[in-house]
Amino acid sequence: MMSRSNWLILALAVLAGALGGYAELRGPPPATADSSLLGRPPPPLSLPGLDGKQHRLSDYRGRRVLLNFWASWCGPCLDEIPALTRAQAKFGAYRVAIVGIAMDEPGRVRAFVAAHRLNYPIWLGQLGTADSSRQLGDVQGVLPYSVLLDADGRVRATHVGAMPAAQLEAWLTTPAGQP
Repeated sequence: MMSRSNWLILALAVLAGALGGYAELRGPPPATADSSLLGRPPPPLSLPGLDGKQHRLSDYRGRRVLLNFWASWCGPCLDEIPALTRAQAKFGAYRVAIVGIAMDEPGRVRAFVAAHRLNYPIWLGQLGTADSSRQLGDVQGVLPYSVLLDADGRVRATHVGAMPAAQLEAWLTTPAGQP
């Protein structure tokens, strides 16, 4: 026969197991970005492009810019690229720029770009401890990761994971309602 304290321990163990199972079924917590960058200019960013030249984020001052961090091995990134291409075609004439920042090996990026039609520039992100996406708020290193900058160069929004097309369009539409 079990004592009262043993029943209590058993009940607590069953409860802990049930809570653990519930948490497992709900999945991992959603990925988040560093919100301290919102409303502020991003850190200076200068990265090589596939053209071999160094490109600076400050060169886009006066334009709304969507930075999209991706990799050739990332399925959700590849699913998102056609929407980014359509968005650049639709909004590019309205002082909007999409810049893809590949967090990948340069050879893989070149092969991917050669096999696909991308109408926006691709820069090669810095990998390692000073990872380019982490510098811009991707604290968990999740790809794809997007950062929206306004025409004044301030971070207006961030998004972890593949972005729904409707949200992408809303981000790129100017506040005055013009495309």
